[in-house]
Amino acid sequence: MRKTSSRLLALLSLLQAHRDWSGDDLAERLGITPRTVRRDIDRLRELGYPVLAFKGPSGGYRLDAGSQLPPLLFDNGQAVALAVALQSAVTSGTIGEDAARALSTVRQVMPPRLRQRIDMVRITAVPSPGTGDAAPVGTEVLTELSRVVHAREELRFDYGHDAADCAGRPRRAQPHHLVTRRGHWYLVAWDLDRDDWRTFRVDRVRPRTPTGPRFRPREVPGGDVAAFVTGRFRGTDGSTTDWPCRGTAVLNLPARTVAPFTQDAIVEELGPDRCRLTLGSWSWTGLAAALCRFDTDLDVVGPPQLTSAFAELAARCADAARANASNTAHPAEEDEGPSER
Repeated sequence: MRKTSSRLLALLSLLQAHRDWSGDDLAERLGITPRTVRRDIDRLRELGYPVLAFKGPSGGYRLDAGSQLPPLLFDNGQAVALAVALQSAVTSGTIGEDAARALSTVRQVMPPRLRQRIDMVRITAVPSPGTGDAAPVGTEVLTELSRVVHAREELRFDYGHDAADCAGRPRRAQPHHLVTRRGHWYLVAWDLDRDDWRTFRVDRVRPRTPTGPRFRPREVPGGDVAAFVTGRFRGTDGSTTDWPCRGTAVLNLPARTVAPFTQDAIVEELGPDRCRLTLGSWSWTGLAAALCRFDTDLDVVGPPQLTSAFAELAARCADAARANASNTAHPAEEDEGPSER
């Protein structure tokens, strides 16, 4: 028969499988008697594991949630997966501090062979273009926001980068969903002060207590939270994921050269050195500028708003070039000292 300690670990591993076990099944799996199973269950309870018993022909057991977090048991694969997930969270920076402490705890109790496996994993976070570094968010804030979303309670909170930004009366909103996008956490909520939907950066949210009354949740425009958030970041009202402005141009570049830099655009090959590109943007001028970044001759297919945007962009660029040339030809005199106004 196994020693008591190894037998308890084996029993705990079975109970953590999130299913009900009869006493006879456990006895058979562990090679012990049902009486020994009952004694070992009592030992686990003394160690803080909330094992529930239920009635039946042979009786049964289930591992339940308790008021405290008891020691957990992971097999080798689970331990490595947990460590890699924590390392990814540390690298992304979204919950870096708490994830780093958890990773240190897990790594410390790992056997050397597993510790060596996770130490060989090196994760580097590469931010998406234009997003910058991920904003760290405290687990306490995430937990509180998750709670009010689930409880459907109005949220009172300060919002801003720092205390100076948060000066004034608190914001009020009906929180609906927590989402992540490109390294940031966002709270999707109905803003009670502005009577409209908003997406709040969670790293700038500072919840206040007490919370407000319960509310009956309304549906986000379009009914799909992911589509709503995508649409909002593309400049729409969130009811559609399409760009508010979409146009087409023919570029004097091979399709294989253009395709890696177009994300969700459509690239059609027209020959070895030409392609048709259809893409979207939040404005017509922004769309014209996006096409110009390919640094090649192009022909606008349409719509007319895109042609007009190219003319407007060309005029702005010409004005900027003339202003720069004038400043270069007539450099401003250096100030002799500060002056009062």
